[in-house]
Amino acid sequence: MKNPYIKSSLGMYLNYFMLGMINIIVASNMDSLSERYHVDIPKISLLVSAIGIGKLIALFFSGRLADSWGRKPVIITGNFLYLLFLIGIPTTTSYTLAFIFAISAGIANSLLDSGTYPALTESFPKKASSASVLVKASVSIGATVLPFILAYLVAHDIFWGWAFFGLGLLYLLVGIYLLFMPFPNHKQVSSQDALPVQDQLKEEPKMLGEGLAVVLMGFTSTALFVVWQTWLPQLGLKLIGLGTGQATQLLSYFSIGALVSVLLLSIVLDKFISPIMVAIIYPIGAFLAMLSLFQIETYSIVIVSTFFLGLFTAGIFQLAMSIMMKATASSYVNIAASSAFILVPLITSGLVSTYDIKMTLFFDMIIAVISVLLAVFVLGRMKKLFR
Repeated sequence: MKNPYIKSSLGMYLNYFMLGMINIIVASNMDSLSERYHVDIPKISLLVSAIGIGKLIALFFSGRLADSWGRKPVIITGNFLYLLFLIGIPTTTSYTLAFIFAISAGIANSLLDSGTYPALTESFPKKASSASVLVKASVSIGATVLPFILAYLVAHDIFWGWAFFGLGLLYLLVGIYLLFMPFPNHKQVSSQDALPVQDQLKEEPKMLGEGLAVVLMGFTSTALFVVWQTWLPQLGLKLIGLGTGQATQLLSYFSIGALVSVLLLSIVLDKFISPIMVAIIYPIGAFLAMLSLFQIETYSIVIVSTFFLGLFTAGIFQLAMSIMMKATASSYVNIAASSAFILVPLITSGLVSTYDIKMTLFFDMIIAVISVLLAVFVLGRMKKLFR
């Protein structure tokens, strides 16, 4: 029998395809936004912090809303809330209003997450992992496509805001589409009880030991990704000396790497390698890719390095979530990740204002080293904990 929720899932995946574009749309338009709001580039980067503030605020109520209202209303509310951001950002000339619109985008993001992941799990209970991988793949594909759309707008001298307006129209249409689509009754879906992890342990995990380390990994893994999502086009322009079009398209190569990472992890994780080992290897790979950017000789080397940065920085946060063994502690990992969205743009904008764009690269290299040390510590503790 055909699954009745396939059409519903199509709308949810389209939401995340567009979310991939939204994730990089501020970074891709920093110069235009700076000119429109009459502020410098570091202040524009703080709009990413505003999105993080919205995500952090919504963490405290979005899950409860998805459980009480149901998945469908929460997802559709997220769709319509994105209109504030997508219509407001290119039309206002007030930086303060833009900051508020960015906060609304963060809230919309959390609403989508809180409704979509449970809805897909309930729609495809036997293929929940595959459904989750497709969400991450949709995000990466969207982020790969947007730079080409922006390049087309620039080449044809079309107002950059049409990229925002087009996404706003699509979110509106998908929201209306989902109004008429069926969703599982979340109150009737029974979940299978997993085998208690405690039965496999020699001793109880310590929240102030490995628990805190994994929470910090939630911060560092997100920080690794946010730095590049925020500053990659500016690094291309000011550090590497690329043109505007080439610098923006670096985000496409970065996103292709992230997509390959998602697909690769879905194949090898747990079958051939453990999450904690990937959490050690990936930051090392990211560090080496960043180091190579100091030895730039040709544009092709830049493309390869950017691809590997996407490959080695995507998916580490999900690994941190899978390593965390207590559901209550997983919420702390989420809070740490949302904090990274707020703090990293604040720190890096300060570094760029005080020094130069190169300092974002040094900052991320330090984060990569800390990530490796945290993962090595957790690996050592896991060997002592498990039988």
